[in-house]
Amino acid sequence: MDQILLAVLLILLMFVLLGLGVWVAITLGGLGVLALMLSGAAPPGPVLATTLWSSSTSWALVALPLFIWMGEILLRTRISEHMFDALAPLLTRLPGRLLHVNVYACGIFAAISGSSIATTVTIGKMTLPELRRYGHDERLALGTLAGSGTLGILIPPSIIMIVYGVAADVSIIRMFIAGVLPGLLLMALFSGYIAVRALANPGLAPPLAFDIDLLGGMRRLLRIFPVVLLIVGVIGSIYAGIATATEAAAVGVVGALAISAASGMLTPRSFWASVISATQTSCMIGFILAASNFLSIAVDYVGLAHLVAKGILALDLSTYELLAGLTVLFVLLGCFLDGISIVVISTSLLMVAIKQAGIDPVWFGIYLVIMCELSLITPPIGLNLFVLQGMTGRDILYISRAAGPMALLMLLGTGLLIAFPQIALYLPGRMLTR
Repeated sequence: MDQILLAVLLILLMFVLLGLGVWVAITLGGLGVLALMLSGAAPPGPVLATTLWSSSTSWALVALPLFIWMGEILLRTRISEHMFDALAPLLTRLPGRLLHVNVYACGIFAAISGSSIATTVTIGKMTLPELRRYGHDERLALGTLAGSGTLGILIPPSIIMIVYGVAADVSIIRMFIAGVLPGLLLMALFSGYIAVRALANPGLAPPLAFDIDLLGGMRRLLRIFPVVLLIVGVIGSIYAGIATATEAAAVGVVGALAISAASGMLTPRSFWASVISATQTSCMIGFILAASNFLSIAVDYVGLAHLVAKGILALDLSTYELLAGLTVLFVLLGCFLDGISIVVISTSLLMVAIKQAGIDPVWFGIYLVIMCELSLITPPIGLNLFVLQGMTGRDILYISRAAGPMALLMLLGTGLLIAFPQIALYLPGRMLTR
């Protein structure tokens, strides 16, 4: 079959199957089998068997279930309550007051969970009732929580960064280090937006007071000290070159178990619940990654990746024009696909073109993660939107409108990342060449 016709057929089938709700892994694996069968480039059976084995024995992939388990353990503690108690008195003097807790609490929890859904649920359960009790604007509270919750996949350790690193054969450690400054940039944009809105309309965040002396404030901060210590132990060991991502993940699990036990929340029931939940999520992502790797190899056998790269390069676009076009494409894909699907599809079809265009794979990974963040708050299937709808009972359109400014701020952050690539590349270049 003609390569162009085969490429068009596979892309159309992919969108049809995903649109019908077929599992992502089944869709990608089936497309790989179809590509090899129609092209006759290689027998599907042996290629599939080899790919499944190599995918399931990747050492880098061991970090994935460990980081997921760490987040599941901490999800069952009272960490969100402690963070609110510690952060609230520190932020009451800022324009926007307690609304900033959404941003900073999500940023802290993102550094120990790796999941945007877990971050949104955990922080939202604590902050939304408190913000409502103190008379803060509900729409702004929902919007900032929806946007800040997406930091779970950008601030390391990030599950989706591990997925990208394995699928695109990029260093997970470099990805983790590269995600720090972009994550802080988005936090600054979100917090700045809250301040501007509150200055323009003080009624969005009424005055309040926390009668806490210095000693009381220190005691509250000490409640989150174990969490800060865990973040330093996990991420700091990676940045210092002491541990690999997998070794740091193992340290994180031990630390999370210790924190949970010390807080009195570690019971046989909660322990096994965290194990089962982490196993289910890890198996789902591992299945998708294996299917994605198989599709990538099938596409390489058939030559479709090089065909896509040739077609993109034939357009003779500048780097800025190419990234502008991809941003539009990813925003549209985000309306219908989840983040992991976007990552695995992109790495299967676009990585050859990205490398030939001279774009750094680590930088592109951070850019792609931000695009995945957008998919979490983009209707009609933004997962963070559905999470907040379930928590508040609000209409999905109301929550989508509330999250709209956060999506625009993410696009602004993307523009800054494109204009200044060193936002993502400075730390990996500096810390890994010492």
